[in-house]
Amino acid sequence: MSSIRIAAAAAHFGRDLEFDLARIAKLIDDARALGARLLVLPDAALGGYLADLRHPDPEALPPALRPDDPLIRHVARLAAEMVVCVGYCEDGGGVRYNAAVCVSGDGVLGRHRKVHLPAGEVAAYCAGDRFEAFDTPVGRLGMLIDYDKTFPESARSLALDGAEVLACLSAWPTSITNRAPRLAQDRQAKLFDLYDQARAAENQVVLASSNQTGAMGGMRFLGQAKVVGPGGDILARTWSKAGLAVAETDVAAEIYRARRVLRHLGERRPAAYRDTPSPTSLREHPS
Repeated sequence: MSSIRIAAAAAHFGRDLEFDLARIAKLIDDARALGARLLVLPDAALGGYLADLRHPDPEALPPALRPDDPLIRHVARLAAEMVVCVGYCEDGGGVRYNAAVCVSGDGVLGRHRKVHLPAGEVAAYCAGDRFEAFDTPVGRLGMLIDYDKTFPESARSLALDGAEVLACLSAWPTSITNRAPRLAQDRQAKLFDLYDQARAAENQVVLASSNQTGAMGGMRFLGQAKVVGPGGDILARTWSKAGLAVAETDVAAEIYRARRVLRHLGERRPAAYRDTPSPTSLREHPS
């Protein structure tokens, strides 16, 4: 067993792909200088996120990149001996996906298309249809893209597929409908941290959560990148500022310690769980 350093980035990315690539290169260099072997960059790091989540302008969507786009190959070359996860808009041949790719100098290690799309994203993207873990030089990894982590089944599916580390790539804004005077009071800021800690603790895995910072259109992004241990404890964080959250951890040893007495995955009772909602749970209730 050996320790590795894991880095999660909080940074701003926009439509200028040349600028984005330069920022990615700088973050990789910074993470490498800090000894990180895994770097998780935000959702939409290549091309930026939507400018309006409620009514996306079809003429102002992020640039769509093919899965084998030269920019992705360039990020792989920059990664070299490191493992790097990066988000982008995938050109799926007539449709778009909010996607993430995990690369090293050896090429593509894994891919994910965002499965859970909030209302505004449905107008811009198609939904992915699976959660799959994959092997990397830093252990077995699974990826989630922002709203995916709201659903416990997403992270659970990856943990059941053997994921030891969850990479959660986000472009997560402050609350759009209920603005708070201070970020600490923002509902989405609280949920962002809550989901990160809950997904790590309930599956007893390590979680690296990245996010965008700054603003795009009418949205302000939270930052709050962090690394969370399998007990739900935050090992490193950036708060709302841009930067890298870096934590050193022995992933296998920490997971073993967390599961030594209580093994959540092995103690499930799937036959007792409901697969589909009852009609009453779908009714709208007055607030």
